[in-house]
Amino acid sequence: MTPTQASSAARTAILNRVALEFSTPVKFLKRVGERVAAGLAERGVHTVEDLLYHLPFRYEDRLHPKPLSSYRAGDMASLIGEVRATSMVRTRNAPIFELTVALTPPKADSEAAMAGLLAAPPAILESVKCLWFHGKYLQDKFRIGQQIALYGKLEPSRSGSAPHAAPGAIKYKMVQPTFEILPDANVTGDDAEFTMLEMGRIVPVYESLGGKTPWGAKLTSRWLRRVVWAVFKDLAETNTEADETLPRALIERLGLPSRMEALRTLHFPPAGTDIAELQAARTAAHRRLIFEELWYLELGLELKRKRLRERSGTAFHTDEKVREALKQVLPFKPTKAQKRVLGEIVADMRTPQPMRRLLQGDVGSGKTIVALEAALVAIENGYQVAMMAPTEILATQHFLAARKLLADAKSPSTGKPYRVTLLTGSLDTRSKKEARGRIFRGEADLAIGTHALVEEKVEFANLGLVVVDEQHRFGVQQRFRLMRKPGADGHASEPDVLVMTATPIPRTLALTMYGDLEASVLDELPPGRTPITTRRLDGKRAAEAWEFVRKQVEQGRQAYIVYPVIEGERDDQAELDFAQDELALPEEEAKPKKKPAKQAKLIATEDKPAKRTSKPKLRSATEAFDELSNGPLSGMKLGLLHGRMSADDKEVTMARFKRGELDVLVSTTVIEVGVDVPNSTIMVIEHAERFGLAQLHQLRGRVGRGAAKSYCVLLTGPKITPEAEQRLDAMVRTQNGFELAEFDLALRGPGEFFGTRQAGLPEFRVANIVRDRDLLELAKLEATRFIEAQDAKITREDKEAVWARLKQQWQRRYGLVEA
Repeated sequence: MTPTQASSAARTAILNRVALEFSTPVKFLKRVGERVAAGLAERGVHTVEDLLYHLPFRYEDRLHPKPLSSYRAGDMASLIGEVRATSMVRTRNAPIFELTVALTPPKADSEAAMAGLLAAPPAILESVKCLWFHGKYLQDKFRIGQQIALYGKLEPSRSGSAPHAAPGAIKYKMVQPTFEILPDANVTGDDAEFTMLEMGRIVPVYESLGGKTPWGAKLTSRWLRRVVWAVFKDLAETNTEADETLPRALIERLGLPSRMEALRTLHFPPAGTDIAELQAARTAAHRRLIFEELWYLELGLELKRKRLRERSGTAFHTDEKVREALKQVLPFKPTKAQKRVLGEIVADMRTPQPMRRLLQGDVGSGKTIVALEAALVAIENGYQVAMMAPTEILATQHFLAARKLLADAKSPSTGKPYRVTLLTGSLDTRSKKEARGRIFRGEADLAIGTHALVEEKVEFANLGLVVVDEQHRFGVQQRFRLMRKPGADGHASEPDVLVMTATPIPRTLALTMYGDLEASVLDELPPGRTPITTRRLDGKRAAEAWEFVRKQVEQGRQAYIVYPVIEGERDDQAELDFAQDELALPEEEAKPKKKPAKQAKLIATEDKPAKRTSKPKLRSATEAFDELSNGPLSGMKLGLLHGRMSADDKEVTMARFKRGELDVLVSTTVIEVGVDVPNSTIMVIEHAERFGLAQLHQLRGRVGRGAAKSYCVLLTGPKITPEAEQRLDAMVRTQNGFELAEFDLALRGPGEFFGTRQAGLPEFRVANIVRDRDLLELAKLEATRFIEAQDAKITREDKEAVWARLKQQWQRRYGLVEA
């Protein structure tokens, strides 16, 4: 059935009062229509099924509300009460709207208490004051006597928290709480039916879908509750059940509820549901939907691996000439970890199936030398190798390192020197054309470059191995495009692929993002690497840091000093965006077209007007270079390195620093990866609170590469958010990259762990891979069991239904190729 026919059939079904189906477009639902449906479509909600999978992100217990006395300052509280007073306080900076709410905690028999709330409230026991900055838009929103639900952080009120506060004084306040005006128990008409959705029960709260109704009202949680309730009511009246998406035998063996039961329970939890389990997404209904989502993901990844094992690739030989080639380039005695990992890679390369392997290693563990050894295996077998890096400076560093390492080496197979070619976007047209020509004619054994390598104009003569460095900075599609590069004969080759990352990846992320790859881990540092002492210093004590740098330089050492910006107030680097989220100023709610920024910390009491927190000015690399050269580090040889310099200037500056012609390198994060100067023993990071944890760890890894004791100093600004405090404390506490990665994942969540949305992570509707690690492991186990047909109770019909759904989900939801 075509989309047009489906739409027509759905319209006829609605008009004839035929049962709704999960595939029915949302525009046919009551309170939706064409206009609202168009807005919902922009947010991925097209059908009834999509709407029902827009699950509540939290719940409010309006059946058993907790009294205020059971909370402590700093808690997130869900409160119900009655509006007692409103006022608009004029201040020099912004108007503040104040609302006083009298709370009515329930008695032991909460159902009777809630009945009392719907009628006349009992005696007032406690009150809370709410403050909204720029709150003029709320002036006519409330009236005395209204019932209201509040959700926000409780902060101590100065008057109520005083040692000799009068009895009944307001103890807590809420700044910028979310609120919902509750319905009047005496309403009639259409609204009467929905009163029971708002009171006397556990109430779902939804993330906004944005947009407005045709009459201009926002699509609030209340609107969503009514629409979803009506959907379930229609489905129940016609005995329509959701199609089951898991095999019946699997559901029974794992003790999972049906799909329909899980959805209904999560939207409208029955009385007696554990509110703590709801908030933590640990109910049986949550586990059912989470497992389903992760199971289909792991099923797709497992199927890709199975199909890959069935493909024909190149079986590389490792004879004496290959071993002789490897011996030429080993600059040091390899670690046991490097030997083990190289053995795993070579074992894969020997098989006739294409290798798909992930090489993980902490900073300085020697990934690059292992990758170059793998490259020599392919080259000695007569194949070309492509190495793709995320930035030009890293690609150039790989090129220079490879050229230096192979400078005196000759291929035992051909007796000729190895030919290394660089291809990046900044090369002039003539140089690019020449590089592409060498690659096409097979005159380049190793082609190193940026995303320029995946351009359609680039054709390899005989591509045998692809090495992708810092994979998380590339889109998944880019990786596959390079993997399937056409050869000289015009046919897509099936080269081996080695994906390297210096960002240690927690197992949960590896199972989702790299689930189609086998993993090798370099968990041992090469000889000579020394532990790094990390210290935090307030920016006011910067003079101590500069004195320490001077002493290190006097001992013949070198130093890095890193800044988050190049020059001025603005910059185009991602680390600034990361910090701006935490320090953003509040936006007025009356401007719904803009995405609200996170609330900045505003200091206010009932008696003292609020002051807006101003964003602290950042010292830039160029400013610091001038100040340090003429001030604390005068007399030393300083160099400046940043991303806006030309490739040649970067190379010259780095070469001077490596040769020891510069004592101190003032830089932005362009030195984050790939820079190796063993004589550098101190890393100073200014405005360290503005960097992500992975960045801080990568930057710290630039020192400690020699035998001398090394140090990392984290200089901080005056404003540090709680999240930044946790990052800085973790940096001081441990140097273990995998431990830091697990902590960073838990702190930021999977969506931001890599700092980019094109990292290849699927957009989950229910699952959270940090929270749901146990279910991810179970899903992987059960997916393997299903593919290998280990459960004889699963019927053929169920298997066919699963494969059909997998194909549809893989293409539409996960967006990955080669399902």
